[in-house]
Amino acid sequence: MKQFLKFFLASILGTTVTLLIFLLLLISLIAGMASFSSKPKVEVKEKTILRLTIDRDVIDRAPNNPFQNYNWQSMESEESYGLNELIENLRKAKEDPKISGILLEVPAGVSGLAIAEELRSELESFKSSGKFLISYANSYSQGGYYLASVADTICMHPEGNLEFKGLMADLVFFKHLLEKIDVEAQIIRHGKYKSAVEPFMLDKMSPENREQTQQFVSKIWNNMVAQISKSRGISVERLNQLADSLTGYSAEKALQVGLVDKLVYKDELENILRQKLGADSTAELNFMSMTEYFNAPEPVKKKVDRTKKIAVIYALGDVVDGKGDETSIGIKNIPEALRKAREDKKIKAVVLRVNSGGGSALTSDIIWRELELTRKEKPVIASFGDVAGSGGYYIACNASKIFANPNSITGSIGVLGIIPNAQKLLSDRLGITFDNVKTNANAEFVGLNRPLTDYQKRVLLNSIEDVYSTFVGHVAEGRKLTREKVDSIGQGRVWSGVDAKSIGLIDEWGGLYDAIAEAAKMAGIENYKIVEYPILKDPITRLLESFGGEENSEVFLKKQLGIHYNYLKTLQNLATATGPQARMPFQIHFR
Repeated sequence: MKQFLKFFLASILGTTVTLLIFLLLLISLIAGMASFSSKPKVEVKEKTILRLTIDRDVIDRAPNNPFQNYNWQSMESEESYGLNELIENLRKAKEDPKISGILLEVPAGVSGLAIAEELRSELESFKSSGKFLISYANSYSQGGYYLASVADTICMHPEGNLEFKGLMADLVFFKHLLEKIDVEAQIIRHGKYKSAVEPFMLDKMSPENREQTQQFVSKIWNNMVAQISKSRGISVERLNQLADSLTGYSAEKALQVGLVDKLVYKDELENILRQKLGADSTAELNFMSMTEYFNAPEPVKKKVDRTKKIAVIYALGDVVDGKGDETSIGIKNIPEALRKAREDKKIKAVVLRVNSGGGSALTSDIIWRELELTRKEKPVIASFGDVAGSGGYYIACNASKIFANPNSITGSIGVLGIIPNAQKLLSDRLGITFDNVKTNANAEFVGLNRPLTDYQKRVLLNSIEDVYSTFVGHVAEGRKLTREKVDSIGQGRVWSGVDAKSIGLIDEWGGLYDAIAEAAKMAGIENYKIVEYPILKDPITRLLESFGGEENSEVFLKKQLGIHYNYLKTLQNLATATGPQARMPFQIHFR
């Protein structure tokens, strides 16, 4: 008995000590986060070179959490840049007399072509101040080169390579996979171009999907090449020849044809920077990373009238039936943000930033209504990021004015429904059978363990037709087009930002800050303050929630699967979608 008590008490003591250590570590971590989030000001020295390293994703909105996307298993940060904070600080650097220039390092490039276009445009504006912009990479991806091509000097490692080959839209199809596991995708859709269902019913693109995809990919590529041509002084025809021949894959040839300016090692790059500064060969260089510069003071303090505000509402991710969060658009987060902006008398205008391929038609309509009510009270400007299609377009089609980039993808005015039938998988392969009693003829509508009846299919089709009719009506009213015109450019068809302007789906080409400037103009205000919605959770709350595991698993899957993570999300959407869907074929991957 004494021996038992001895081990029992030792066990309790060990557990208590472990808990105390964990508690102390947690308190230290929270204290560290609190001090981190206070953002102490940093001093910028004279002739500082701002180092902008694009080694992570650039997303629309900066996270509010220093441990956002922190991988607790590898103990590595996978934090993203926010386009909003990059643009704000590039504008600050443009006016800062202590910043002499930017060293742009692009080991990865920006994954979204429209966001890359916005960032590139801002770098072009920075360069117009007369300050230098030099780019360096060991090797350039195509997206990285598109961004770097704006630099006045492009440098590359002598043994590196430059990927310049043209765009390809890569679509994945699951038809044969579903056949192998005896799952039938019961598909109901409106729109011959509504290709989001094709991965589950075909093994290759339909002629209509191939037509639309070829068109918007070509328009985006032509826009990219035109911008590179202007920056590099190489004709569009010549650039396409270089892409066809993969000339840039040889560093020497990339130099010979003018894709890059210098082949240098990293240590030799410093001498180029000294020359730009007019310094001697032994002078010490002052570098400051962009993340450090975020905490630097404004060189000129701007007057801000806190009674005049513009609300920027970020609608990002899938449109879902749930409440929504920072990476999804739900029935609570975005409608609530619109209501707050509408009711706040200090907010004089609203900008809705959309980066979404759509999703739930019901949620889309709820948001559309809130935007309609808001638009009657104050100007509402929509700004499209990489994608604003289907449900993503639905929620913004009635904005006072719509901005998009030429590289944006939009449209996809159509509706679909996908009901998986796993009866054969469950009964024939797994030996699971079902039996039931019911009070009415269609009490089993809808179930995964049985096929739809013809009558049930007609009911779903009628529902989808009704949603499509409502969608077309909203677009016609918001864009001041006839229903016939909207139907002709609808049918689920996807458009590039270039074409979207010519057919009336958008008003102007431009990025987020162009939309904000237009909102201020329409509201007749100056010296305004920008406020962002939905309100982000504070770092401590996010940290505590991250111990739940779901966020960590998401980070892990993204890291392990890379671009293939979208394919997994496509299958998850098939399994979880409820009701009619206004959704784009977002499994497209540009490379």
